[in-house]
Amino acid sequence: MLHERKESYLILEDGSIFTGFSFGADGKTQGEVVFNTGMVGYPEAFTDPSYRNQILVLTYPLIGNYGVPAEFEKELSTYYESKQIHLSGLVVSEYSKFHHHWTAVRELSDLLIEQNIVGIEGIDTRALTKKLREHGTMQGYITDVPHDSFKPILPVHPVLDVSVKEPKTYGTGNKRIAVIDCGCKNTIIRSLLARNVTVIRVPWNYDVTTLDINGVLFSNGPGNPEDCMETINTARKTLELNIPTMGICLGNQIIGLASGAKTYKLKYGHRSQNQPCLHQNSKRCYITSQNHGYAIDRKTLSDEWEELFINANDGTNEGLIHKSKPVFSVQFHPEAMPGPVDTGFLFDKFISMLL
Repeated sequence: MLHERKESYLILEDGSIFTGFSFGADGKTQGEVVFNTGMVGYPEAFTDPSYRNQILVLTYPLIGNYGVPAEFEKELSTYYESKQIHLSGLVVSEYSKFHHHWTAVRELSDLLIEQNIVGIEGIDTRALTKKLREHGTMQGYITDVPHDSFKPILPVHPVLDVSVKEPKTYGTGNKRIAVIDCGCKNTIIRSLLARNVTVIRVPWNYDVTTLDINGVLFSNGPGNPEDCMETINTARKTLELNIPTMGICLGNQIIGLASGAKTYKLKYGHRSQNQPCLHQNSKRCYITSQNHGYAIDRKTLSDEWEELFINANDGTNEGLIHKSKPVFSVQFHPEAMPGPVDTGFLFDKFISMLL
């Protein structure tokens, strides 16, 4: 279907204005403006809870040309990472009004309207991305008023919004894994279930040491890891009890903070499907999918820990492993979706550690 072109504006906190055209839902939206350089996988990316409260800029120039698939309401959907879109807004260079793909059931704009997500197209995303790279991530908003005054966003704790509220159980395997859900992607759950385990998915502030389990996984999620003090305290307990533990993305930062290390905010984050990570033992380079804005300060790690992976682009930490306890974590997404699954073997490593 054809759309009327209604002028819209992306306004950044430094006063920069990018003029484009509205698509998706009408209205205004506000959030942290971040960019992702992936070429494909927008249904999975939009439903990744780690994008909560963010306005996402996609650098690939044509978006929407393969529509969106069905199965949105399925508990562990094949094509979506949660049951809703978590973006605050979407920024693209060109939105394709026509789509074709064997899984597509409707166009992207229809889904954005249904989920009340404001989008803007016709933006020079190359210039916008260069600005964010040079000056760092900044707040912004999408509006139909060209001279709208900027209103700072109050601090929020997005993990509260994206975590499950009550425990959920999946699978019937003999080994039982507690997944602490700080915004867990569906594919993490599916990756564990594919290895014949039972998964108990619990809220971000749940004390898993009260459960009969063989291991713990701290999931990905949005926001500042230092806001998750209850999760960090749980990680300290699991470390003390020598419970086999794995962390992914935010989970890497949670485990790092629990061990006494510090975290910091990256200038513009890692959000792409082609981040090279060097395995420190083998020196082998793996291409990984990433979506995070914080990292562990390598200099603050204690002598009990070693770095498992390091980013080959900027030298930031990409994983930890304890020298004597059955605990490791990675900053990237071994389950990918979208992205390469070169590091899927890390789930097998975790399963082999279970009590």
